[in-house]
Amino acid sequence: VQLVESGGGLVQPGGSLSLSCAASGFTFSSYRKSWYRQVPGKEREFVAGINGGTGLINYADFVKGRFTISRDNGKNTVYLRMNSLKPDDTAVYYCQAIGSRIYWGQGTQVTVSS
Repeated sequence: VQLVESGGGLVQPGGSLSLSCAASGFTFSSYRKSWYRQVPGKEREFVAGINGGTGLINYADFVKGRFTISRDNGKNTVYLRMNSLKPDDTAVYYCQAIGSRIYWGQGTQVTVSS
């Protein structure tokens, strides 16, 4: 079982990044997929999630209107498109899949800085 994030990097304030999370080893489509983020010294926080069956989406208030979560079940991949990035968005971003078990990716660093 694997969740592998990619797409992180350094971006200027106001810029955009797209993260991907590729899954293998389990029935990806039936799991709820979420993105979380964490900065040193703070707890990991929820960013966005998409339900496996219904596709219902929800976002943390601090990313509404800026971030978009989507999925491609055929590719076993969930995405996070991040626009209008702010320095406060700097964090390690993690992919999570939750169903009969909970799986986490290894994280990808996003740094927003001029």
